[in-house]
Parts: sequence; C-alpha cells; structure tokens
Amino acid sequence: MAATPLTVEPSRSRTRPDAVPWFVWTAVLAATSALVGLHWDIAWHLSIGRDSFWTPAHLLIQFCGVLAGLSCGFLILHTSFAGRPEARAGAVRIWGFHGPLGAFIAAWGGLAMVTSAPFDNWWHNAYGLDVKVLSPPHVLLVIGIMTVELGGLILTLGRMNRATGALRRHLETAFLYLGGLVLALMMLLVVEYLDPVLMHAAILYRAVCLAAPVVLVGMARGSGRARWPATAVAAVYSVLFLGMEWILPLFPAQPKLGPVLYPVTHFVPIGFPLLLLVPALAIDLLLPRLEAWNLAAQAAVLGTAFTATLVGAQWWFADFLLSPLARNRLFGQIYHSYNTPPTAYSLRHQFYPWEKTAGEFWTGMAVALASAMLTAALGLGWGTWMRKIKR
Repeated sequence: MAATPLTVEPSRSRTRPDAVPWFVWTAVLAATSALVGLHWDIAWHLSIGRDSFWTPAHLLIQFCGVLAGLSCGFLILHTSFAGRPEARAGAVRIWGFHGPLGAFIAAWGGLAMVTSAPFDNWWHNAYGLDVKVLSPPHVLLVIGIMTVELGGLILTLGRMNRATGALRRHLETAFLYLGGLVLALMMLLVVEYLDPVLMHAAILYRAVCLAAPVVLVGMARGSGRARWPATAVAAVYSVLFLGMEWILPLFPAQPKLGPVLYPVTHFVPIGFPLLLLVPALAIDLLLPRLEAWNLAAQAAVLGTAFTATLVGAQWWFADFLLSPLARNRLFGQIYHSYNTPPTAYSLRHQFYPWEKTAGEFWTGMAVALASAMLTAALGLGWGTWMRKIKR
C-alpha cells in the first residue's frame, strides 16, 4: 500500500487575515490611558489640589507616553531590521529607519510626554503649584498626547485604507474610537469655558466651534465608507465623559490645598458632556450630499449646521441643567470644586453674563459661526488627506 504523504498544517500562531494588528491595539490602549488619566487629573485638581507628581492620575497619563514610545519604537526597529519585504514596502524611511508613518509620529509624541514629566515637576518646584493651566510643561504634555493620538489614527489608517471585508470594518471601529478620544482631548482643552453657567454666553460656543468641527468633519470625511462616523465619534466622547461623571464621585477625596471654600468629600468630576451628538448627526446627514460642492460651500453649510444645531440643543438643555431637576448624581449639578466661593454663579444656579451687552453677544456668536466654518474647512482638508494614507 502506498504511503500517505504527510500534510503539514498551517502554524496556529500565524496571524488571521482579519485580525487587527497588535500595534493598533497598543495605540488604542495608550490613547485611552491618556484621556482617562487627564480626566482623573483634572478632577484631582478640583477635589484635592496638586499634592504630588506621583499621583495615580499622572502615572496613568505617562503610561500612554511609555507605551506609545516602546511599542512604536519596537515596530520601527523590527520593520527596519527584521521585517518582511511587504512590511517594508508599506513603510516610510526616516533617518535610515523604516516603519509606518504613524509609528514615527506616535513615538515622537511619547517622547514629548515623558520629557514633560520632569519638566513639570521642576516648574512647580520653581514657580509654585498650579500657577497656570497652560504652563510650558502642560503645553508640551498636551502636544505629546495629541501627537500620540494622531499617530495612532495614521497607524490605523495605513492598514484600513488597504483592507477589505471584516478587517476594514474592525479597523474603522478602532479609527472612529480614536477619533472620539481626539474630540475628548479637544474638549478638555477648552473645559474652562464649558460650565453650564456659560451656556447662554457666546464664549462657550466660540470655544466649541474652534475645537469640535475640525474633528467631527475630518473624521467623517476621512472614514470613507463608515456609517454615521461623526455620530460615532461624538458618542465615544459622550460615553467617556459620562463614565467619568458617574464613576469618580464614588471615591473619597479631601482638599490638601487652601483656601477650602466649599466642602468636598469625594472626587469632583468635570461635568456633564455637551450635546455634540446633535451637530454630529447633522454632519453625517449633510456631508454625503455635499460631495460635489466646492470646499468653501461645503465648509459654509457644515459650519452653519454645526453652530445652529449646537446652539439649538445646548441652549435649552442649559435651562434644565441649572434647574432643580439636574441636581443629582445623574446630571452632576451637585458637584463643585473646593475653591468655589459662596457667591459663585454655579452655586446660585444662575447664568453668568460673560458678554455685557447684546452687541457683544451677537458679535461673539458671529465669531463662533465664522470659527465653525473655518474649522469645518480644515476638517474637510484633513479628512481628504487621511483617505490617501496607505502606509
């Protein structure tokens, strides 16, 4: 009887064709760590004050930089010296090294984040605690986090724009999730203007129109075939803020800096998220219908839609947030930082008149509308560029 030839089975360790690459998962983990850590750190400042660099919140933020730097550094070195020919073909060459473009960007961001840590500690020792929010080390840290997030987006895009089927759908999910974290970071940058007492003032809408449209429009345009991309991005932001709003007050905290003007016994969260789901939905409905229009016309329509829907939703919701119905754990209007004076508008549940005259208010709203159009145009350009990334 003839011998049956041996059949060699494929290695079980070989990566499945529809599996998300490991470096996309590390990018997602690093960005999540940074945003949760930032949210926690701001709550720490509102509840306790800056008592030490070695707080869990600071360590969670810096974990992002370390993970991004190590994982992307390994990816670059592996691609340069041990990568397969197809891996190097899909890479860029910088300073003699080969690797995905996103890996270089995220590695630089991780280096900036790690560098900001000793810089921040020295700054506080030299100039005092919490002298200003946007101090040089804080700016360096924010730039590092944003660079890590953008590097993660480009890493994901490099595979997503070449993938099909189930793998593309999985990568689209990771792409939109990272976009939601970028939106959350942009909202944290303007968080000082997002208090409910400012929701009848033009300053809040100016701040949001400068920060949000570029992300929502850019992610919607850059996602390609994804369904409801801007809405998904806004949903990630909303879930993150809601989660921290509801989880942080479960843990005890007491102020360690003075003066203590308001009694605090548990962590004070940042606040209820803005209703960005409404303008995000408008962007998703409008953007496919505007493809044939020129850039200026698209930006004008999208910026106007964003501003109108945001004001329409947030203005009336603000009345609810300052009403007795929102003074509970669900909507969070019972939390105030330890340095809130008794005369604060937030304690009296009244709107703060940032603009002193009707003329100032309408001028501010006009600036908000112009800002939304400008940042929508930037988002369209950014999104079109992201569609072309393949390595």
